Amino acid sequence: MSPCTLVDALAAVPDPRSKHGLIHPLAPFLGLVALAMLMGRTSLNGIARFGRQHGPALAHALGFRRGKTPAVSTLSRTLRRFDADQLEHVLSYWIASRVDPAAFTHISIDGKTLRGSRNGAIPGQHLLAAYAPTVGAVLAQVKVDASTNGHKAALTLLGILPLRGKVVVGDAMFCQRDLAEEVVEAGGDYVLTVKDNQPGLGIDIRAGFAFETAARSIAAATSPWGSASARPEPHRHDRR
Repeated sequence: MSPCTLVDALAAVPDPRSKHGLIHPLAPFLGLVALAMLMGRTSLNGIARFGRQHGPALAHALGFRRGKTPAVSTLSRTLRRFDADQLEHVLSYWIASRVDPAAFTHISIDGKTLRGSRNGAIPGQHLLAAYAPTVGAVLAQVKVDASTNGHKAALTLLGILPLRGKVVVGDAMFCQRDLAEEVVEAGGDYVLTVKDNQPGLGIDIRAGFAFETAARSIAAATSPWGSASARPEPHRHDRR
């Protein structure tokens, strides 16, 4: 996969708007949003103000034809029309094109609630991300719907990641049989935390380690040589 720029990737996003009466091209529109957010402007007001503050020079550099960036109302009306899964797919492709799969082996999966997404009784928007710490990149991210849970969303997330030769790390939420099977079938390994939410599994794991330790002790005690340090040195021929 050849590397592509963020501008090239955003140009591949399907335009959800009607072709009638379009004022702003889509690629510059998304470029403005991405640039403003990278500069810490995470609200619609902040993004609109960022475009206004930098004026026609920035607008023309991004590709706006009129030298003027969108207002808050246009940003809101347009952004809410996008298919989040399509946008996530495009961004994941962009990241994948710029990250060498051989440069990392460790993938962490974890969830977070978007800051400011909670509105009164309406719960905040929860996202699940796969992060590669070695290269400092979020490889993919999926939305956790209210009708599902984190571990089911993790199955969707793992289904779009290259897991062969990778180690997937997650907390107790992801310690589920079907998730572990998904990783193994894809050619990867996993390290998942077990806590008191699965007491039976915790007991089985402790018993397994205890059995292994006891088996080694018995083998050492019944060996004709005793411990490894008591074994005679192998015979060496003197070739002088």
